[in-house]
Amino acid sequence: MKTVFLYVKSFRNKVNKEVSMKKKGNCLIIGASGDIGREIARRVVEEGYQLLLHYNSNRKAVDELASSLPEEAVLAILHGDLRTNEGISMFLKSLDLPVDTLVFASGTSHIGLFQDTEEVTMDLMLTVQVKALWMIARHVIPHMIEKQSGNIVVVSSIWGNTGASCEVVYSSVKGAQNSFVKSLGKELAPCGIKVNGISPGYIDTKMNERFSFEERQSILSEIPANKAGKPQDVANAAAFLLDPRSGYIQGEIINVTGAW
Repeated sequence: MKTVFLYVKSFRNKVNKEVSMKKKGNCLIIGASGDIGREIARRVVEEGYQLLLHYNSNRKAVDELASSLPEEAVLAILHGDLRTNEGISMFLKSLDLPVDTLVFASGTSHIGLFQDTEEVTMDLMLTVQVKALWMIARHVIPHMIEKQSGNIVVVSSIWGNTGASCEVVYSSVKGAQNSFVKSLGKELAPCGIKVNGISPGYIDTKMNERFSFEERQSILSEIPANKAGKPQDVANAAAFLLDPRSGYIQGEIINVTGAW
């Protein structure tokens, strides 16, 4: 009986240890209603994170995401219109839980000739993709510094590095995100906080459904992998960057492009 008791006790200790190891903290996903944001949410739950899910207009998508996850995995669903300074401020006031990991996967593209781009569009793109990132990161960093650990992952774009004709403003703000990652990564490395980015190429998302069949085939012909990426590919890269085993990767932009 003593042997059985010791075995049961050992087994319970092992299970408890595995459960405690699984709990990685709270992960705030900005843009959780988007295709990539949703897949990142599903992936990081597998890694043991609990979620704070941000959305702006597509509450239905976030509700469907939350219902597909274990009940204990979702701590909060937070609305935030990040297109204005006021909207950013209101969102931050609603963010009353500690954030151990920030994943910024929000924003939309803009296609058009640069000289035809309205100033209001420029302001919106800059606020949503750069100012919001700055302000949210600044809000959550003190908790990470106190813990001497944390993660920030920014989902950028291939155009942030190479630039794209007729997407000058979008390329500009994505380039700003890349610079943010590289510089903040240096600043926070001594505090044990990892800051990295992901640069997706052509990914099968709703944002790319605007392309015609012919345009899509033209793009695919330029990609050595000869296929579009999936949101899961980006989510897997995010999980890799959040893993302690990638702890010496800092201030980097990981390309998920099929060698495009």
